[in-house]
Amino acid sequence: MKTWELVSIILSALTAGMFYGPWVALSRSMKTFPPELFLAIVDRMNRNMAPVMTVLMPATLLSIVPVLLLSYRERPIVCYLNAIAFALFIVALLVTVVVEVPIVQQIVTWTASTLPDNWLQLRDRWMRFHLVRVGAGLTSLILLLVAAIF
Repeated sequence: MKTWELVSIILSALTAGMFYGPWVALSRSMKTFPPELFLAIVDRMNRNMAPVMTVLMPATLLSIVPVLLLSYRERPIVCYLNAIAFALFIVALLVTVVVEVPIVQQIVTWTASTLPDNWLQLRDRWMRFHLVRVGAGLTSLILLLVAAIF
């Protein structure tokens, strides 16, 4: 079980880092970017992160399952903490798939001259939901760490 805990923590740290890094780097200044720069940043982030996250997020979720199964009878606290962590990663996945990816798919089709009238609202919605994803990912990682330590 310790091996699976380690694997799930490493994958969760990588996933949470992929959420947290862009948020720290861009969240405070995103609203100040002119449209051309905003579009270029979103396009580059999407090209760089989408292929990685397509593999990393499912791998992270799957890595928690063995810990749940192995801890269920012998270490119920570990099981409960991992179950909550798993649920939080499901929240992060749902936010990604239901809200963020559809918005990004729209944004990458825009040019500065074809921005829709509601582009600022879409950008702000994307940023708000990204904060939910950051919170869910980091909390999940913390719970996995607490479960492994105790």
